[in-house]
Amino acid sequence: MENSTPKKGKEPSDLSDSYPLIENHGIIGNMLTTALISNHADMNFMCYPYFDSPAIFCSLLDSNKGGFWSIKPQNPKEEYKTRQSFWPSSNLLQTKLHMKESVVNVIDYMPIVNNGIGLRWVVRKVKCIRGTLNLEMKLKPTFNFARDKHTLKKFDHGCSIMSGDTHLDFISHAPLRYTADELGETIESSFTLHEGDNLCFILKDHDCCHGDINSKKTHEQLVELESHLFRDTVFYWQKWLDKCTYKGRWREMVERSALVLKLLTFSPTGAIVAAPTCSLPEGLGGERNWDYRYTWIRDAAFTIYGLIRIGFTEEAHNFMKWLEDRCKDAVYDDKSRMPLRIMYSIHGNEKIPETTLPHLEGYYQSKPVRIGNDAANQMQLDIFGELMDSIYLSNKYGTLVSYEFWTHIRSLVDWVADNYSLKDEGIWEVRSGRQHFTYSKIMCWVALDRGLRLADRRSFPAPRDKWTKIRDKIYEEIQTHGYDKELESFVQFYGSKALDASTLIMPLVFFMAPSDPRNLNTLKAISKPPHKGGLVSNSLVFRYNLLHAQDGLEGEEGTFNICSFWLIENLTRSGFVQEARLMFDEMLGYANHLGLFSEEIGIGGEALGNFPQAFTHLSLISAAFNLDKVLSGHSQHNA
Repeated sequence: MENSTPKKGKEPSDLSDSYPLIENHGIIGNMLTTALISNHADMNFMCYPYFDSPAIFCSLLDSNKGGFWSIKPQNPKEEYKTRQSFWPSSNLLQTKLHMKESVVNVIDYMPIVNNGIGLRWVVRKVKCIRGTLNLEMKLKPTFNFARDKHTLKKFDHGCSIMSGDTHLDFISHAPLRYTADELGETIESSFTLHEGDNLCFILKDHDCCHGDINSKKTHEQLVELESHLFRDTVFYWQKWLDKCTYKGRWREMVERSALVLKLLTFSPTGAIVAAPTCSLPEGLGGERNWDYRYTWIRDAAFTIYGLIRIGFTEEAHNFMKWLEDRCKDAVYDDKSRMPLRIMYSIHGNEKIPETTLPHLEGYYQSKPVRIGNDAANQMQLDIFGELMDSIYLSNKYGTLVSYEFWTHIRSLVDWVADNYSLKDEGIWEVRSGRQHFTYSKIMCWVALDRGLRLADRRSFPAPRDKWTKIRDKIYEEIQTHGYDKELESFVQFYGSKALDASTLIMPLVFFMAPSDPRNLNTLKAISKPPHKGGLVSNSLVFRYNLLHAQDGLEGEEGTFNICSFWLIENLTRSGFVQEARLMFDEMLGYANHLGLFSEEIGIGGEALGNFPQAFTHLSLISAAFNLDKVLSGHSQHNA
């Protein structure tokens, strides 16, 4: 038996000087990848060249071994304050450093040109607003999550950085110096800016050119080129956001959520990643550390729903095309697996092997650091319901389903009809064994219901009698086995005594009326605080109570933000509008200074889990849309 005594080391509370808080970060991107930048202008995480590529900066996962790119005052003893904001209506980030007699603005972005083409560049422009300031820049890349060495080739005004197949150019007109360690050289610079001065640093793919950029350009030419890139990128984001049709309450938060979803879109395929980071923990010091840099069928379906509602039909269409390709690749002859995987790489690959990186200590020593995700091999029957709901809505609001696509859809729905009675790992991807999860059965019902609706709406051929019979059978089964009369609530799985916030979805997918006593009873049970058997702690909702529901993992976790927004939407539909509004307003207070949400909120109000998370932002959009509609006196949206 293994020794269960914890290893000696720093407590998480002792590491606050080593790790910035997750919520103290902003994000930039080019719809190929993203970078997280702290409110002190430190770039702490970036995968390159794509979302699911290995990281070249990962100091968030190891403050000593992970790479970073910092810009800060030269004098370490000089006190300064920072303010971070997005450039209005865009995904360009600006971090102002306020000294006693000077102010400097660091503007970070990844250029987007020609109406949506993302350059494989990172631009950091430093502009002195007031006074005179001595600054230092340090660029320490650590390729392949700090596993691969790199070499430098120096030239005038910069250098080439090479590691394996990756070849980057770093361009700067500030003087550079180099220091070495076991993984390669670090690039440093000390420089002085006076009021009105600009200096830009560019890290770019060696083969990605624009404006004939090279080491021979003068500083003035480089600044002029950068100004064009800056304007093009600002105007791209602002023009894109103009398509948003949402004009209701909380518009700024809804628009920021839309910008996050667009930023997490992989433009070559239309796929949207769940989050741009990996292994940021759901509990400090614990093992609940997962890689979210992939596309879940479940998230995809909810995302299409959210995008359609606020006018982004082109993005919904592109994502639907990605989903259609996955449906065409469905495999039915392997009885050991579902015809679709629950998740795919952004390129559509279904193989996402999970490995650990033992050389990295993890954020706040949260081990293991994982890349890849074994959940890709799980059985999660709910994905077919979310998929069919998104296809139905997409067909209703713009992208008509072709007959060829329908033949694939029909096969998927028929598979659900034949296999809905299987046990699965459920929406929360438990590692404690399969169960008859109530949420999974609800979504199997949705799959058959939307299949029938779509067939009738488009007069498609389908085995209607079979689907109707099985849909109704599932409904009765859920009401009989998924509802506990003693608890007066729907439960996590058949025979369980544990509550689960995923059951809040029922009126949202029209499984039952919001006013149904069983939904109201479930609302009442879940809304109690945890010490009274519920899941809600001051408007924050746990997905389940770890004391009552085992998921096969050690440690604790925070409240799940998407569950909080599901509760708000359920309350809205159930007639508790004022309660829903108060809760929604309170939830917005847990966004960070830029309006970004992670997956979870910890016991101290801190952000936990991968960041920012698409699922949270799309559920915010949905909750805001429905709550605003009711507050404005409009009827509920019908399926």
